[in-house]
Amino acid sequence: MKNEKLSMEQLNRISVEEFKASKKTPIVIILDNIRSMNNIGSVFRTADAFRIEKIFLCGITATPPHREINKTALGATESVDWEYKESTVECVKNLSAMGYKIYSLEQTSESIMMDKMDKEMIIDKKIALVFGNEVDGVQQEVIDLSDAVLEIPQYGTKHSLNVSVSCGIAIWECSKYMNL
Repeated sequence: MKNEKLSMEQLNRISVEEFKASKKTPIVIILDNIRSMNNIGSVFRTADAFRIEKIFLCGITATPPHREINKTALGATESVDWEYKESTVECVKNLSAMGYKIYSLEQTSESIMMDKMDKEMIIDKKIALVFGNEVDGVQQEVIDLSDAVLEIPQYGTKHSLNVSVSCGIAIWECSKYMNL
């Protein structure tokens, strides 16, 4: 038997309308002052792939519609709900009050390696994943409001991953425990 690549028709993708009406993964993404519009677009595309509830674009993070965001989002800005918030801190406080567990992705003195995190942190929870600025990371005030700080293990010479790559890894790790 030959392992053949699937055609677009065989992939049986849902429409934007079907996406909007579908049950979502109980994860929201918070982008804390992201500079790169290509990263923002890539996060939209990842959010679409995992049927994420919503993206919060905070601070200096650019918002759709924008040519540079659309270049990497490939239409995902039409399917994924999003909202702009001037303050990441206020966004986190509001989501926490709504029952979301706030998990920032950052390297801190008390961060939990994602491959070692307790799945009870995720199971039957609504979670908000916070991703920080490409240079400065997640604001300390946001870290202080977080229920936990998660870190992606890295074994090379670099000390960080691209924010859109981190987003994909974190969503994948969390969604594995969500019984979707």
